[in-house]
Amino acid sequence: MVLDLSPKLAKMVCGGNGGSYSAWSPTELPMLRQGNIGASKLSLLRNGFALPRYSDSSKVAYVLQGSGVAGIVLPELEEKVVAIKKGDAIALPFGVVTWWYNKEDTELLVLFLGDTSKAHKSGEFTDFFLTGSNGIFTGFSTEFVSRAWDLEENAVNTLVQNQSGNGIVKLEENFKMPEPNKAHRQGMALNCEEAPLDVDIKNGGRVVVLNTKNLPLVGKVGLGADLVRLDGRAMCSPGFSCDSALQVTYIVRGSGRVQVVGVAGRRVLETTVRAGCLFIVPRFFVVSKIANPEGMEWFSIISTPDPVFTHLAGRTSVWKALSPEVLEASFNVDSDVEKLFRSKRTSDAIFFPPPN
Repeated sequence: MVLDLSPKLAKMVCGGNGGSYSAWSPTELPMLRQGNIGASKLSLLRNGFALPRYSDSSKVAYVLQGSGVAGIVLPELEEKVVAIKKGDAIALPFGVVTWWYNKEDTELLVLFLGDTSKAHKSGEFTDFFLTGSNGIFTGFSTEFVSRAWDLEENAVNTLVQNQSGNGIVKLEENFKMPEPNKAHRQGMALNCEEAPLDVDIKNGGRVVVLNTKNLPLVGKVGLGADLVRLDGRAMCSPGFSCDSALQVTYIVRGSGRVQVVGVAGRRVLETTVRAGCLFIVPRFFVVSKIANPEGMEWFSIISTPDPVFTHLAGRTSVWKALSPEVLEASFNVDSDVEKLFRSKRTSDAIFFPPPN
């Protein structure tokens, strides 16, 4: 069976004057279903409000553009109201109720990547809305809701029916939403553009890794993530996840070339990726990227909260750990060729600056 790993763009699911919701379909991107991964994007225009909902999947949210406010209600029934901005990553475990609001002119764009292994549909998120035309309580009879909320039936009908919006609505200009609490950001969000760099290679690239150390909640989500910035014409070393994790990559900015090699040394993907593309690298497959002159930036989730990678080129590659005799025998070359090979890439790790 031939795997289709070609990158895809999201398709709109619903939208209105408050914003829109788009998702990647496992029909078009089969690796979503095979890897039990969901991917979607939320766009909120000025005064756009994404109604409170919970999901059948744990997720990592990443703010691609703009700024706004996120409300997160934890299972212990504490609402965290968090100011969010471009570069923020937020871990959303099972059981949280979220809402999102944008009061600025700039579009707020949020990417969601998550685990659908316990979802109703593999490779897709299903959200359950608390209010609106598709809200949970539109399905219960007035009697049940009246008894549950201890309200008269006319009050129940008002509460359940007044919000005719479906998922996303636009609020009045003067409507006052809760103000974010600075203390609520602690442990809830991490700005990947401002966090300390885990890797920084001059003229090569930079990495910030999201894990249980800098955002403990990702342990509950069961996913790790990273933000990678590759300089113009620089290369990312061929590598693979050595702990059987999938890599799900969204191109945030720029463009570049990607090659993926799988079983039996077969190249299974060779393509150009651009901002907005999503693609998935299967377990143990080796991937490498070369940025175009404008550079390339991507945000990835890895299907383990503390991923480990093995690289096949550069100072930290597995080649440097193998003895000369093993290399000579493996490549069927003499010692002069082995020494030449070993003498290269002794200072560059993970990212390689462009050739002179």
